[in-house]
Amino acid sequence: MAEQKIKIIAENRKARHDFIIYETFEAGIALTGTEVKSLRAGKANMKDSYAQVTRQAEVFVYNLHISPYDHGNIFNHDPLRSRRLLLHRAEINKLIGKVKEKGYALVPLKLYFKHGLVKMELALAVGKKLYDKRQDMAKRDAKREMERALKDRNR
Repeated sequence: MAEQKIKIIAENRKARHDFIIYETFEAGIALTGTEVKSLRAGKANMKDSYAQVTRQAEVFVYNLHISPYDHGNIFNHDPLRSRRLLLHRAEINKLIGKVKEKGYALVPLKLYFKHGLVKMELALAVGKKLYDKRQDMAKRDAKREMERALKDRNR
């Protein structure tokens, strides 16, 4: 089986901290030429980005910042424009059903190149409460302490 070539452009690390992720989807993204060139240079920011399903049953990503291409001219793009995500109809219908449920959100996790095409990992997630975040931090600290103790013991 051929090895898949994936080059990560940008990652939304804060999303895994702020949301409980239930399911992920891989979506293509409709871009202009200068946007792709800018992404190849690694100039993207997913910090405050989110996705929504429109009334026309299309999925768009908002607040995804792709910097203007350095060598672009009058054909350069708007850095914060909304971009259409390319998903199968069955996946969109599933998302429509889930997003109507209380509390579900579509959160972009990663932006990457796969076989020369720009893809986005999109998550169906629910926002964490403050006590959930504290629990996660306590578990992480306990695990770190345990690993340190084992490491010191093996010396």
